[in-house]
Amino acid sequence: MKLEKILQFARSLMEKAVQKGDVVVDGTLGNGHDTLFLANLVGSNGKVFGFDIQEKAVKITEKRLAENGVLRRASLHHIGHEHISEVISPDYTGKISGAMFNLGYLPGGNKEIVTKPKTTIKAIEQLLQLMASEGVIVLVIYHGHEEGALEREAVLQYVKNLDQSIAHVLQYQFINQVNNPPFIIAIEKK
Repeated sequence: MKLEKILQFARSLMEKAVQKGDVVVDGTLGNGHDTLFLANLVGSNGKVFGFDIQEKAVKITEKRLAENGVLRRASLHHIGHEHISEVISPDYTGKISGAMFNLGYLPGGNKEIVTKPKTTIKAIEQLLQLMASEGVIVLVIYHGHEEGALEREAVLQYVKNLDQSIAHVLQYQFINQVNNPPFIIAIEKK
């Protein structure tokens, strides 16, 4: 047996939750790697809603999807993930099977522009309303910087207090690594 690395495990969770034709969310577009993964996962009849507060992230993701011939599967939005329910039509309620977030800052971007606990928790709350039963939210938490540590604490506190009749919450991390390695919080809606 080989333990999966953090990003591999995040994708494994999505592969188990998402089927061809599904609707999914990328809450933090970043450099578009997860968006491309999700677009391939949902196939030609599926839909990826992507969000990022940085125009650079939206453009990078758009280019990556276009180069791979899957841009039409995505609806990219230059807006924070706390606006998910304003962007996604109520027609999709109960149809979203997965969501991915990489919390922190844009790799290679301005490290002062980071995800925030309040907006991340608001996005989770909205997704729990919109998602299908057994839908999964995967949060990859990068906490090796001051703002990341604050977000880690707030998100952990929030998910630990989620009613177990609403969702199952899993934490996956390697506990003997140095330099604050990222870890995963996975939330499965019941």
